[in-house]
Parts: sequence; C-alpha cells; structure tokens
Amino acid sequence: MRPQSTTHHSLDELRTTLRRVAHRAGVGPDLRSRLVLSASRLAAAELAAGRAVSLEVVPPLRDAGTALTVRLSLPHSPSPPALDALPLPALPAPAGAAWTVPLPDPGAAVPDGGGPPDPPDPVALLEEEAAFLTERLDCLAREHQRLKDELAETNSGVLALYVQLEERDEQLRKAHGRMLRQLEDALRPPPVEVRGLEMAVRYEPAEKHAPTGGDLYDWFALPDGTVHITIVDALGHGLTSTRSALNVTHAVRTLALEGHELGTLVARAADALAAFDQELMATVQVVRIDPRTGELCLANGSHPPALLVRRDGATRFLEAPGRGVGFPLPGSEVLLRDRLDPGDLLVLYTDGLTESRRDPREGEQRLALAARRHRHLPMEEVPGALAEEMHTVILHPDDTVALTVRRTEEGY
Repeated sequence: MRPQSTTHHSLDELRTTLRRVAHRAGVGPDLRSRLVLSASRLAAAELAAGRAVSLEVVPPLRDAGTALTVRLSLPHSPSPPALDALPLPALPAPAGAAWTVPLPDPGAAVPDGGGPPDPPDPVALLEEEAAFLTERLDCLAREHQRLKDELAETNSGVLALYVQLEERDEQLRKAHGRMLRQLEDALRPPPVEVRGLEMAVRYEPAEKHAPTGGDLYDWFALPDGTVHITIVDALGHGLTSTRSALNVTHAVRTLALEGHELGTLVARAADALAAFDQELMATVQVVRIDPRTGELCLANGSHPPALLVRRDGATRFLEAPGRGVGFPLPGSEVLLRDRLDPGDLLVLYTDGLTESRRDPREGEQRLALAARRHRHLPMEEVPGALAEEMHTVILHPDDTVALTVRRTEEGY
C-alpha cells in the first residue's frame, strides 16, 4: 500500500483532505478533529504567506495495520515548526511534522480502492466532530458538577468535624481550667476567721491558661491566738515553681508550729530545704499579728516591703533587710515591729503587683496611692481593686499576690 501525497494552497483544502483521509482510515471524530486542528495550526502561517504545504498519508496495512501515519511538510518554512502544545502530539519530520494515529481495530480501515464511490461530505464530518465534542463537553460538565457536589458534601463533613473538634477542644480547655482552679484552691487557703482582723487576698497568674505559679501565701492561727502569714515568690512559673513555693510555705508552717522564733524562720527554712531542692530560690516574708493588741512583727528574706496604710491615709513601707531561700547567707537580718490600730490596713504582695512596668520604685509609689484610695472599701474588694489599678498597664507580666489585713474596731 503506497503513501498518498497531496499539495495544498489553502487551509480549507488541507482540512477537507485530512478529514476525509482520517475518516476513510477509520479514525474516530475525537482524534480526527485533534489531527485536523494540529495540522492547521502548523500550516496556517505558511498558507497565509502564499507558500504551499504537502500532506503525505500512509494508510494502515490490510491485515496488521492499526495506525494511520500522516506527515505534513512545510518545505518553504524559514524555521522548523513549533510542535509543543499541539492538540495531538507530533514527532519532528523533515521540514515538518508527523503523526501516528491509532485506529480502533484493523477492520475499521477501508482498504485502498475499496471505499465508497463518493467521498463523505466535509460538512457532515465536521458536524460529527462537533457533535462528539459537544457530547464530551456535556460529559465533562456532568463530571464537574458531580465532583462539585462531592466536594461540597466533603466540605460539609469537614466543617462538621471541625465544629466537633472545636467543641471538644473547648470542653477540654474548660475541664483543664476547672482542674487547675481546683488545684489552685487547694494550694491557697481561705482567710483566717479571727475576731479583730479582716483578711482578703487576690491571686492573678502571669498566664491565664496556667493559673498556678510560684507566688503562694499561707495564713493560720497559732495556739497563742496570733495570726501567722507567709508570702513566698519562687523563681520561675508554672507547676515547677508552684512545687518550690509549696515546699517553702510547708517548711515555714512546720517551723512556726514547732515554736521557733519568727526572726529565725527564713534561715531555718532555707537550711531545711537546702538538701531537698538545691535549685530552689524564693523570696519569703513572714508576719505575725496579734488581733487583740494589733502588735505586728515582720521578718523578711529578699521580699518586697510590706505597705502599712494608717486609718488617716498615711502610708509607710516596712523595710526589713534579709536574704531569701536559696540566696547566700539566707535569713532575715532584723525583726521589724509595729502596731496596727483599728482601721489600719496592711498590704502584703509579690513583685508582680509593683513591677508590671519594670520600675519597682515607681510601682511602690503607685501602690501607696492606690491603697490610700481604696482603704475604706469592703475588705473582700480591696485586693482586687489594688490589682486592677496596678495592672492598667502591664509591660512585664508576672504572677501576682495581693493580700490585705485590716484591724477592726472589735476588741477582746
């Protein structure tokens, strides 16, 4: 079977010939339209310039042929044609391109000379290709819609799962918060109820999601009726610092109940804990108040000074030098004594209250002014009012304890 070669001077002529040859060989409308469109793209510029192109067709063999070979020659083209991005990929050929078009089966090809007497109408072939492409577009549109529906259903499921996960996460956060608040309540004893003194406390963590830290307090009544108060600020944040602070408060409580002198408690606690926790560092302040007489005794280990607010609004910081647990030569250097008269307010705190702006002295001045303003509030509101005013601007977040004691008019 010999190749058939034709020369063409117009696109319509080239398309008609190629369409008929492909149809005669049994090429389906999809591949036929791709072949015609590819050859047209390569030949369009040549034909528009008035240069002829040639088409060579090698029909399939009678018994074994399953492909139709088509070669397009552009003998007068100044450069080889660009074969990329064609609807039907082509191979380079001398001065042109070549296509090997597979056939559905060998019997689809019509033997040379055995075809119908009249060639098929080019318009009919074009309509067949258009109908095939239309059907294909409809199939693609249906498939696209199916995928959109599946994607929408998947998205709906993912969204529902996301909502469920968010709800579960919120439940876990709330449960975690409740657990930590219960732990916090267990670590922070309620105020001592004793005639002649009003007491209240406010604790604020540096991080809201971790409401435990190294700032702890302890208060209890001794057998002789005096009230003992311990304020501790252990280095660090979170549960590790909570454990350190708890060790200090327990050590001080044990020593106080054993009857040791107030001025020795910081040093004795440091000695007791030195072998137990060598990494522990904490500031400590211990206070004794006799609710019957108002007598006040204070020992200190590197802790911020207590603030005494008189009934008339006069303020004074109770400075007592000393070094905390874990510091060199720990212990209080002096035992400071004073007196709470009826209406006087004592403010004990950790440095998170006064150092939120990184300037302790400025913080102490602001605290004195705030305590003077809020000293007549109901006792349960005083610590919160102080913390709220002091934390209007926080440049250095830290755990905070604000503990207040006010002597009342009640006597014994």
